[in-house]
Amino acid sequence: MMTPDQTRPQDRIVATWLLICCALVFAMVVLGGFTRLTGSGLSMVDWRPLMGWLPPLSEAEWQRVFELYQQSPQFLQVNSHMDVHAFKGIFWLEFLHRLLGRTIGMVFLLPLVFFFARGYIKAAEWPKYLLMFVLGGMQGVLGWYMVKSGLVDVPHVSQYRLTAHLCAAFIIYAYMFWVALSLLFPVAGGSKHAWYNKSLALTTLTSVTIISGGFVAGLKAGKYYNTFPMMGDSWVPPGTMALEPFWRNFFDNPTTVQFDHRVLAITTLLVTVIFWFRARRADLPARTRPAVNALLHTLLLQVALGITTLLLAVPVLLGAMHQAVAMLLFTVSLYILHSLRRVQ
Repeated sequence: MMTPDQTRPQDRIVATWLLICCALVFAMVVLGGFTRLTGSGLSMVDWRPLMGWLPPLSEAEWQRVFELYQQSPQFLQVNSHMDVHAFKGIFWLEFLHRLLGRTIGMVFLLPLVFFFARGYIKAAEWPKYLLMFVLGGMQGVLGWYMVKSGLVDVPHVSQYRLTAHLCAAFIIYAYMFWVALSLLFPVAGGSKHAWYNKSLALTTLTSVTIISGGFVAGLKAGKYYNTFPMMGDSWVPPGTMALEPFWRNFFDNPTTVQFDHRVLAITTLLVTVIFWFRARRADLPARTRPAVNALLHTLLLQVALGITTLLLAVPVLLGAMHQAVAMLLFTVSLYILHSLRRVQ
């Protein structure tokens, strides 16, 4: 395996750019958590992809935007007490979220054109970078599709659309991160490490747990049973299979969704501890071993955050931190998986 010092200078530059884009997507996910937890995500009831760079610049414009918001279900059912000044408090958070999304698009597109023109990216590699750009644009559309679900009758976005929006962000992030690592750690030949499949299984379990967290967020299921380890007075609370057909409980029943997320989280913890203990005796690549330690430490932090967030009925800061550490955990898992994909 080549080291970062042996890669082409152009590849290091492209990898650095991709990692910067990854950091911005990471920030986007965290900021999205804040907008959701503060109820700010439905404050902007229109979508202007090209002209949405500027906020309201006059009191008349603020009043116009506020009057649009006054027609929304969130204002009518939740925030009818708000005046225009209070409205600005939730508007700015959602505006910054959308502004960051547009900024990511520019930070990606402009260097991409330069790298294409200068030959930093080989012509054979163009499709994968164009796919990244297309996925980013589709993510913006999906975000608005999610917001629209909360502008009709009920002032809450669909848990299905929210989870899809979250998954899309993780997919884009993973794709850019993987390509960046491939540029920094190129391998000529080689084969998968014996531990690759174990790492893939653990990464899959971690991803499923994160996806289940999207449904918890979408249904606000974290506010239903704020006890641990039991849910109220039961290990399996009543009403877990109250909906028909039964499969709807796993996506539409807040009780079941929280129960599933707990089970998946504890299962991920146990599997990771076993993975860590066994990996200590395995013949792993040099860059993999510290990442395995980081994986365990990050997961312990995530479990502690998850339990604390639950017990305190999902305060905004802890809820956003829980989402941020989930993405950090996903990052470490991807790094380990990449380090085992092909070894000499």
